[in-house]
Formats: sequence, structure tokens, C-alpha cells
Amino acid sequence: MRYMIINKADADSEAGKFPAPEVAEGVGKVVEDLAKAGVLLFAEGVHRSSLGARVKVEDGRRTVTDGPFAETKELIGGVIVVEVRNRDEAVEWAARLAEALGNEVEVRRVVEEADFDPNSDLYLG
Repeated sequence: MRYMIINKADADSEAGKFPAPEVAEGVGKVVEDLAKAGVLLFAEGVHRSSLGARVKVEDGRRTVTDGPFAETKELIGGVIVVEVRNRDEAVEWAARLAEALGNEVEVRRVVEEADFDPNSDLYLG
């Protein structure tokens, strides 16, 4: 099963500041351990929201809103995607990342083709 571990942006990341060396080192160690365990699919940070945009299409009209966006607690700072046996294993890795960041992270299962099977426990239909 694939899971996405999402770390949230904060005031410093939204200001374009790099994390403190001890935070960067801690996150680097978690990513290194994920790779060594063979569960890491990818890990990427994202730039601050002032360099991004939100796109909405309504009744065929496109609206583009340039960043920055006000609610930093709702912004993504980066993502890690892992392939693990179950949710508990994803949560264990997420806890290590949260500790390294000193911040809350979110764990979400990635939708897979099998989730569209009416016989699946996670059927989306």
C-alpha cells in the first residue's frame, strides 16, 4: 500500500527560509532510513506559496489566484510517498518525520486501482 506523508508549511518555510540545520539533518536521516528500508518512493519539499498559484474552473471560466496564501497551517511544505505493508507502518514512519520536524504531519493512503473494485473494503463507488 502506498501512503503519502505530508508535512505542513510554517511561517519560516513561507518566508523562504531553510530549516534549521538540526531539522534538515533529522529529516535527512528519516529519508535515508526510508530508502535503506526499501519503502521510499519519493520525498520532495515544495517552494513557498508566494511562488505558486491556485487554479479554479467554474462554468468554463478559469480563475488563477497567485500566492502567497494566508492560512499557512493549511499549506503543504513537502511530501514523502512510501510503499508499506499497512497504515500502522506508515504512521510509524510519519512519527519519526514529525519528531524530526518538530511539527505535525498527515498520513493519507494513496488511491489505487483496486480501490475501484466493488468487492474491495475501500471501494470508492
